[in-house]
Amino acid sequence: QVQIVESGGGLVQPGGSLTLSCTVPENIFSRYAMAWYRQFPPGAREMVASLNRAGTPTYKDFAEGRFTISTDHAKNTLHLQMNDLKSTDTAVYFCNFWNNDNVLGYWGQGIQVTVSS
Repeated sequence: QVQIVESGGGLVQPGGSLTLSCTVPENIFSRYAMAWYRQFPPGAREMVASLNRAGTPTYKDFAEGRFTISTDHAKNTLHLQMNDLKSTDTAVYFCNFWNNDNVLGYWGQGIQVTVSS
Protein backbone atom coordinates (compact mmCIF):
# COMPACT_ATOMS: atom_id res chain seq x y z
CA GLN A 1 0.00 0.00 0.00
CA VAL A 2 1.42 3.34 -1.07
CA GLN A 3 0.52 6.42 0.90
CA ILE A 4 -0.44 9.35 -1.31
CA VAL A 5 -1.00 12.68 0.44
CA GLU A 6 -3.28 15.02 -1.48
CA SER A 7 -3.96 18.71 -1.04
CA GLY A 8 -5.62 21.59 -2.83
CA GLY A 9 -9.02 21.70 -4.43
CA GLY A 10 -12.15 23.35 -3.13
CA LEU A 11 -14.59 25.97 -4.35
CA VAL A 12 -13.47 28.72 -6.71
CA GLN A 13 -15.27 31.27 -8.88
CA PRO A 14 -15.08 31.08 -12.67
CA GLY A 15 -11.82 32.57 -13.87
CA GLY A 16 -10.08 31.68 -10.63
CA SER A 17 -7.12 29.42 -9.96
CA LEU A 18 -6.34 26.37 -7.88
CA THR A 19 -3.33 24.15 -7.36
CA LEU A 20 -3.65 20.45 -6.65
CA SER A 21 -0.82 18.43 -5.14
CA CYS A 22 0.02 14.78 -4.51
CA THR A 23 3.00 13.67 -2.44
CA VAL A 24 4.30 10.11 -2.66
CA PRO A 25 7.27 8.15 -1.29
CA GLU A 26 10.57 8.82 -3.02
CA ASN A 27 10.80 5.33 -4.54
CA ILE A 28 7.52 5.96 -6.35
CA PHE A 29 8.32 9.53 -7.36
CA SER A 30 11.64 8.60 -8.93
CA ARG A 31 10.50 5.50 -10.83
CA TYR A 32 7.04 6.31 -12.12
CA ALA A 33 5.47 8.43 -14.78
CA MET A 34 2.75 10.76 -13.47
CA ALA A 35 -0.60 12.05 -14.57
CA TRP A 36 -3.71 13.88 -13.47
CA TYR A 37 -7.17 12.60 -14.35
CA ARG A 38 -10.63 13.93 -13.61
CA GLN A 39 -14.02 12.32 -13.28
CA PHE A 40 -17.52 13.69 -13.77
CA PRO A 41 -19.93 11.44 -11.89
CA PRO A 42 -21.00 8.95 -12.97
CA GLY A 43 -18.68 8.87 -15.98
CA ALA A 44 -15.26 7.43 -16.59
CA ARG A 45 -12.06 9.23 -15.72
CA GLU A 46 -10.38 11.30 -18.40
CA MET A 47 -6.77 12.30 -18.53
CA VAL A 48 -6.01 15.96 -17.92
CA ALA A 49 -2.22 16.05 -18.20
CA SER A 50 0.73 13.71 -17.87
CA LEU A 51 4.48 13.68 -17.38
CA ASN A 52 6.63 10.89 -18.78
CA ARG A 53 9.80 9.66 -17.07
CA ALA A 54 11.82 12.24 -19.01
CA GLY A 55 9.64 14.99 -17.60
CA THR A 56 7.91 15.83 -20.88
CA PRO A 57 4.37 17.10 -20.29
CA THR A 58 1.33 16.29 -22.38
CA TYR A 59 -2.02 18.05 -22.06
CA LYS A 60 -5.49 17.33 -23.25
CA ASP A 61 -6.94 20.05 -25.46
CA PHE A 62 -9.17 21.51 -22.74
CA ALA A 63 -6.16 21.86 -20.42
CA GLU A 64 -3.66 23.28 -22.91
CA GLY A 65 -2.76 26.85 -22.03
CA ARG A 66 -4.73 26.86 -18.75
CA PHE A 67 -3.27 24.00 -16.71
CA THR A 68 0.34 23.22 -15.85
CA ILE A 69 1.61 19.90 -14.57
CA SER A 70 4.85 20.08 -12.63
CA THR A 71 6.92 18.40 -9.96
CA ASP A 72 8.85 19.36 -6.85
CA HIS A 73 11.61 16.79 -6.64
CA ALA A 74 12.75 17.94 -3.21
CA LYS A 75 9.30 17.13 -1.82
CA ASN A 76 8.37 14.16 -4.06
CA THR A 77 5.28 16.10 -5.04
CA LEU A 78 3.26 16.34 -8.21
CA HIS A 79 1.31 19.55 -8.86
CA LEU A 80 -1.45 20.66 -11.17
CA GLN A 81 -1.78 24.41 -11.45
CA MET A 82 -5.17 25.31 -12.92
CA ASN A 83 -5.91 28.83 -14.15
CA ASP A 84 -8.95 30.45 -15.75
CA LEU A 85 -11.17 27.76 -14.33
CA LYS A 86 -14.59 27.17 -15.87
CA SER A 87 -17.73 25.57 -14.53
CA THR A 88 -17.04 22.67 -16.89
CA ASP A 89 -13.85 21.96 -14.91
CA THR A 90 -15.93 20.96 -11.91
CA ALA A 91 -14.97 17.35 -11.19
CA VAL A 92 -13.05 15.08 -8.87
CA TYR A 93 -9.35 15.13 -9.78
CA PHE A 94 -7.05 12.16 -9.30
CA CYS A 95 -3.28 11.85 -9.42
CA ASN A 96 -1.84 8.69 -10.89
CA PHE A 97 1.65 7.20 -10.80
CA TRP A 98 2.43 4.34 -13.16
CA ASN A 99 5.22 2.56 -15.01
CA ASN A 100 5.64 -0.38 -17.38
CA ASP A 101 5.88 -2.80 -14.46
CA ASN A 102 2.74 -1.42 -12.86
CA VAL A 103 0.52 -0.07 -15.62
CA LEU A 104 -2.48 0.49 -13.37
CA GLY A 105 -0.22 2.20 -10.91
CA TYR A 106 -1.24 4.05 -7.81
CA TRP A 107 -4.12 6.49 -7.51
CA GLY A 108 -4.89 9.28 -5.14
CA GLN A 109 -8.26 9.23 -3.41
CA GLY A 110 -9.54 12.18 -5.38
CA ILE A 111 -9.74 15.92 -4.85
CA GLN A 112 -13.00 17.77 -5.37
CA VAL A 113 -12.80 20.90 -7.51
CA THR A 114 -15.95 23.00 -7.80
CA VAL A 115 -16.09 26.05 -10.04
CA SER A 116 -19.15 28.12 -9.36
CA SER A 117 -20.22 31.68 -8.78
